[in-house]
Amino acid sequence: MQTSQKHHTAAGLHMLYPQPHCSPQFQMIDNNNNNGSSKESFFTLESSGPLPSYDSPSVSITSARTPFSPHSCISDPHPSPENVYGSPLSAASSYVYDEAGIKSKIRELEDSLLSGDPKVEEYSGFSPAAGKSWNWDELLALTPQLDLKEVLMEGARAVADGDFATACGFIDVLEQMVSVSGTPVQRLGAYMAEGLRARLEGSGGNIYRALKCNEPTGRELMSYMGVLYEICPYWKFAYTASNAAILEATAGDSKIHVIDFQIAQGSQYMFLIHELAKRPGGAPLLRVTGVDDSQSRYARGGGLGLVGEKLAKMAESCGVPFEFRDAVMSGCKVHREHLGVEPGFAVVVNFPYVLHHMPDESVSVENHRDRLLHLIKSLGPPRLVTLVEQESNTNTSPFLSRFAETLDYYTAMFESIDAARPRDDKQRISAEQQCVARDIVNMIACEERERVERHEVLGKWRVRMMMAGFVGWPVSRSAAFAASEMLKGYDKNYKLGGSEGALYLFWKRRPMATCSAWKPNPNQIV
Repeated sequence: MQTSQKHHTAAGLHMLYPQPHCSPQFQMIDNNNNNGSSKESFFTLESSGPLPSYDSPSVSITSARTPFSPHSCISDPHPSPENVYGSPLSAASSYVYDEAGIKSKIRELEDSLLSGDPKVEEYSGFSPAAGKSWNWDELLALTPQLDLKEVLMEGARAVADGDFATACGFIDVLEQMVSVSGTPVQRLGAYMAEGLRARLEGSGGNIYRALKCNEPTGRELMSYMGVLYEICPYWKFAYTASNAAILEATAGDSKIHVIDFQIAQGSQYMFLIHELAKRPGGAPLLRVTGVDDSQSRYARGGGLGLVGEKLAKMAESCGVPFEFRDAVMSGCKVHREHLGVEPGFAVVVNFPYVLHHMPDESVSVENHRDRLLHLIKSLGPPRLVTLVEQESNTNTSPFLSRFAETLDYYTAMFESIDAARPRDDKQRISAEQQCVARDIVNMIACEERERVERHEVLGKWRVRMMMAGFVGWPVSRSAAFAASEMLKGYDKNYKLGGSEGALYLFWKRRPMATCSAWKPNPNQIV
């Protein structure tokens, strides 16, 4: 690879180390406090009580402080739930829906991101001495002394500035610093460096070309997905918390219809069927409609019929009346007639780590992300909507901010994986490469319609849900307890937190995923 012949002296190299992630405090309601006041604390597995039950919260659309991202706490070292995630709205019986105001708030939130990203500012960078330029041979000799995150950010800055020669030089340096069997940041760095290279070469749309590996067979991919499912609690968190919310919302109903927009292998409903079988007075009729995705279809080696057969056998063995319907299409193509909604059923809609794949107004005039939410609101309406997403902001962020956010988020994820498997474990290496790295490359190398990994933090999801006519429904004690019991099988650095009725999964003090529940707002016509 050709690199720029620029000069640099060792004395001019300044390495600055990023500060620890600033995480907001989470609100705990003291149920024994009669005056209605609240106390602030982190809710972890060691805390004295689970999440409180209180009136449905929503994000304030009048606060001057952005609820868009928890990273706004960089400018406020002691944030509260109100100035990070927004304030609960009054539980008054009437509610005036101001769509123009909410859209204006979204634009305001996006503008605040463009005005300067604290994540980028954490890496103030290093530079050659005054009047000098990079000498790549000398820089390569210094790789043991360099901070890998700083080098990644400098490479991304060069890409963002269109300085391709410098970007290629940094990629050459990175190749000497990264390893797929190294430390968490070395492993992450390997994939982020490939993402930068793919962006320069325009090969981001071909993920396996970018990662320089062969596409796995369906059986291999299923195996890799299974490895991550077992060693990380992210999917089990989604299934456990969502199922608890579904069971509570449909208690007493004789017919339940769950519509899942990423049913994958159907694992969530194995657990749900088992719990429904315990219901006093007999199990209700459970109907599941699954929306397929191409990756899961490829991994299972067949259509959703395989999932339906497995769930039907499970239901029969447990004595649960069961029906299965499939919608073999992308969520972008789903319309009401595909979902099989009928009168007499309590309808629940489940979005497990999938809604961020739907293109929004920044990608397409169709805005399938919001279109789908409005469609769901019209279903009867639904009894409950459960939403599980990564707590990361990569949707509308400009490239450099998105790169810094990806670096921060996935450093924590790779650290959490590192706690479960040895660094030279071949299964872990393959699972990271096939199931995690492809997402990273997509976020870094791709734009417009090709970039399908478009995460939003819960603050932004709140605004979207409100625009579609929903109000928050607090995740209950039972969901928090079920999730905490599940986490006992994992590293002690996984913790739970609660804010405004939503349940958060942390790795150390970094929020990784959120589970929130929503009900239609009866006073709002959309």
